[in-house]
Amino acid sequence: MTTRSPYNGPYRKLLLAFDVGTTYSGVSYSILDPGQIPEIKGVTRFPAQGRVGGDSKIPTVVYYNQNGELQAAGAEASDEGVQEKADSGGWTKAEWFKLHLRPKTTSSSGITHSLPALPENKAAIDIFVDFLQYLYACTKIYIQDTHANGVTLWNSVENLGRIEFVLSHPNGWEGAQQAQMRTAAVRAGLIPDTTAGHERVRFVTEGEASLHFCIQSGLMTDDMKKGNGVLIVDAGGGTVDISAYAPSASSRGFSFAETAPPQCHFQGSIFVTSRARTFLQSLLRGSKFSDDVDNITSCFDKTTKLTFRNMSEPQFVRFGSARDKDPKVNIRLGQLRLLGYDPDWLSPARLKHSIDILDSKDLATFFEPSISSIVQAISEQQKCARKPISSVFLVGGFAASDWLFTELKDSLKPMGLTLCRPDSHVGKAVADGAVSFYLDHFVSSRVSKFSYGARCFRVYDPKNKEHVQRSSSAYVGIDGKKHIPNGFEVILDKNTQVSETKEFTKSYFILSSDRSALKRLSIPVLCYRGPGIPKWLDVNPELYSTLCHVEADTTALSMTLTTQKKPNSRQIYYQLDYQVILSFGLTELKAQICWKAKGKEKRGPAIIVYEPDVAIHDIAKAVK
Repeated sequence: MTTRSPYNGPYRKLLLAFDVGTTYSGVSYSILDPGQIPEIKGVTRFPAQGRVGGDSKIPTVVYYNQNGELQAAGAEASDEGVQEKADSGGWTKAEWFKLHLRPKTTSSSGITHSLPALPENKAAIDIFVDFLQYLYACTKIYIQDTHANGVTLWNSVENLGRIEFVLSHPNGWEGAQQAQMRTAAVRAGLIPDTTAGHERVRFVTEGEASLHFCIQSGLMTDDMKKGNGVLIVDAGGGTVDISAYAPSASSRGFSFAETAPPQCHFQGSIFVTSRARTFLQSLLRGSKFSDDVDNITSCFDKTTKLTFRNMSEPQFVRFGSARDKDPKVNIRLGQLRLLGYDPDWLSPARLKHSIDILDSKDLATFFEPSISSIVQAISEQQKCARKPISSVFLVGGFAASDWLFTELKDSLKPMGLTLCRPDSHVGKAVADGAVSFYLDHFVSSRVSKFSYGARCFRVYDPKNKEHVQRSSSAYVGIDGKKHIPNGFEVILDKNTQVSETKEFTKSYFILSSDRSALKRLSIPVLCYRGPGIPKWLDVNPELYSTLCHVEADTTALSMTLTTQKKPNSRQIYYQLDYQVILSFGLTELKAQICWKAKGKEKRGPAIIVYEPDVAIHDIAKAVK
């Protein structure tokens, strides 16, 4: 564990880290008193929670009545009495809603069929708002009840707006998802909708938060101390996040650098359960237990999935009473008997014959796609990481599965990798790590996942083959020059290691015959998700998407522009030269607009506007 310095702020603050997971959620916090060394604490007691302890997390589940009003959340939503009320009152259950916020890219499109439908008239962001409110209310009660002078302590920070938040999210979430989460924090009443209020919310990827947790848990290996890298595998309910880091020299002293683009795969533990459900639906179809699939799946999820560790022995899902039996589908004494391993159980041919399904060895197969995905991702990270990797740390709720751990350990050994998992409460890694991210800030540089840039036009060059190929789209601009549209100017290349202080600048200009049209800029920042060096938007247009718009008020700049004349014409126009400055090295994108006035550089604030998440094909439609 590293030594933490005393907090040097001018006044007391409270830091809250909310880990809203796909299946379970948790809260960690730290009270920041000037001159005192901050400690990381966890909220370990929630309403209706049956088991209280250091690893306390609550189900990410809510119930709404027929009017769309929240009726129960968290552990309360799992209480038997609440479930009876839900059945009798026609309440609607919402779970796994976090995954509905995911980026709408081709890599995530295939999971839609696995997700429960959202309640009628509820968007995912609406449920996220309600759940944030619930976590905040529970945290308030917990701190007031467990700390000396807890009410006074809470009021001293809440009333003065001195509560700051860290919200964690999967590696694959982007700026649009961060913007939605910040909006949810505003709507939930956590922060005011002001610039100062927005700055009270910070974001961290689950991979980076998990790294901080591992460092604070004392998991620094001898190889890491020698400079070798480490892989963090955060296996959660919905996603598996893989991140590569290595010790790095820094002016701050002890720090880590990200050494490969982080990955995010939708192969968390819920998909093991989803595959089990598919199997059970086929197995029990036509039997008297066909209506019990939901209950049996739930029992599998809570018990058998976690305790499974030996594929050569049968496993049992206890779901009913001793009177429940049907030997034809392996049910006796209220238990469903599952066998071991057969990779062909899900093939269409076998699903046609129920007797084959009964004879198949099935349980390990539920895990296989997740395990294969993780091993492949680790292999890719190992190959592209900038420093050798020797250790892999497995954290997250799914890490509690002994089968997952054993299979990964055996698969990684031939790759020269050792796998370990923290002894204490791997499920709280993200929440505790998010607090450490704020306090300790161990990561000093990060790696770009994609290529980022902006649309541009290029002056036509008859000697350039690419220009000649696009001559049919050429046009004469108001400056009298022939231009080729749909160019792509890269601001930041994929797989570039970026320090937090590094700025990326690209020069642009806009031509307009109307000076007033130049009083405000709105520049789309595009993202290219494919291989190679992108140059044109009409090449693989499906691999481009709009990341955001950088907007700035350039009224003062526009008034300084001088008129220019189109050659051989009386038509006048204005040319506004500017630079877009982007900071990619932080956990959240930052932007500025820069220009020159009387030879001196001027910078103006810019805001980043994220559109509602648009599928990756939006650019493809625009260039056709």
